[in-house]
Amino acid sequence: MSDSPEASPAVDAALGNAAPVAATRKRPRPGERRVQILQTLARMLEQPGAERITTAALAARLAVSEAALYRHFASKAQMFEGLIEFIETSVFSLVNQITEREASGAVQAQKMVVVLLQFGEKNPGMTRVMVGDALVFEHERLSARMNQFFDRLESQLRQSLRAGAEAAGSATPTVDAQALASALTALVVGRLQRYARSGFKRLPTEHLEPALQRLTT
Repeated sequence: MSDSPEASPAVDAALGNAAPVAATRKRPRPGERRVQILQTLARMLEQPGAERITTAALAARLAVSEAALYRHFASKAQMFEGLIEFIETSVFSLVNQITEREASGAVQAQKMVVVLLQFGEKNPGMTRVMVGDALVFEHERLSARMNQFFDRLESQLRQSLRAGAEAAGSATPTVDAQALASALTALVVGRLQRYARSGFKRLPTEHLEPALQRLTT
């Protein structure tokens, strides 16, 4: 991946893949401008070492007034909430698919870690949101919501791992699952932080398979 990643196709597709407003159409279709605002915010977050993004900078990138932004979002915090909602929906829809398709609890846990790190790798701007770098000077409820996201991930990992430990005949399946779920969540957070703080050079999926094998088998 280059030092300055291009806008992620995954972000554009999942946020609606809104095409640029055609020159022959004076106004975007209903909802289109909202999608464009979120896409542009995500792209701006993809710049390594980016400073805090202001509504003025975001409006300038979109070639609109700040007032135009506030016609679609009540605040910048609400824009970030739109990105967080995208993260939650994208990741946990994949997690649900994994739990439905995989019988082994250990395999479920491994794949959950993989899909989350792959998501971050494909969406660098979202990674900065997930690890909190982009939220440092924003409303505290945003960081709290991301903390809840990782708590939810850990809970799902714990549930899968407990089932796996029970199937394997562990005498302490709950304790084993809690310890391993905590370790896997820390692994995810640490790799995402390294990815963001390396300017998106150290990929979160780097040497992932052997690490997961050692932890979960």
